Amino acid sequence: MNFLDKMKTRYTVKKYNPNGNISEEQISQLKEILNLSPSSINSQPWNFIFTNRSELKSKLAEVSYINKEKVIDCSHLIIFQVLKNPEDFEKQIEENLPEGAVNYYRNRVKPKGEAFVKSWLGHQVYLSLGILLSACAAMGIDSTPMEGIEPELYDEILKNDQYETLFAVAIGEKMDTDANQPKFNPKSRLKAEKVIIEA
Repeated sequence: MNFLDKMKTRYTVKKYNPNGNISEEQISQLKEILNLSPSSINSQPWNFIFTNRSELKSKLAEVSYINKEKVIDCSHLIIFQVLKNPEDFEKQIEENLPEGAVNYYRNRVKPKGEAFVKSWLGHQVYLSLGILLSACAAMGIDSTPMEGIEPELYDEILKNDQYETLFAVAIGEKMDTDANQPKFNPKSRLKAEKVIIEA
């Protein structure tokens, strides 16, 4: 099956098999893939927390709204976080990026104010989400991106002081009876000619 066919069958899982585990080799690959994610000026303002610990997943499930069952039953939960403080971010890029990239940030991004900077940093983390979901599809791993969580309460549980949670992704193996899979609930997308335009 080629990648296009895999993307046609990829969907957001609503019910996971609690006994379906992702192998450590696959988890190692996903970690490396996330580490290779693109970001503007190679900014990398993120943290990716992987957990399969039942105790931690149970705590996070309680602050995950309607996603509680997915968080408990998935093989692994991946929490996507962004640096909280723009000053910490600036220090990070000064230590790790070439002068041209640092100057781009200082001259093009930072002058627009803290709200813009925080939004721009968050956009970089969302780029990595697309990479992860595509990698999961290619590897035959089921996934569920979730903004339906309480990020501030995730932060209280995770105690990762320099970073704040944006969203999470459950990964694992779907239940055969999951009603959201395309054979029961066909994919619905706008027609390609409406959203893809040649200019």
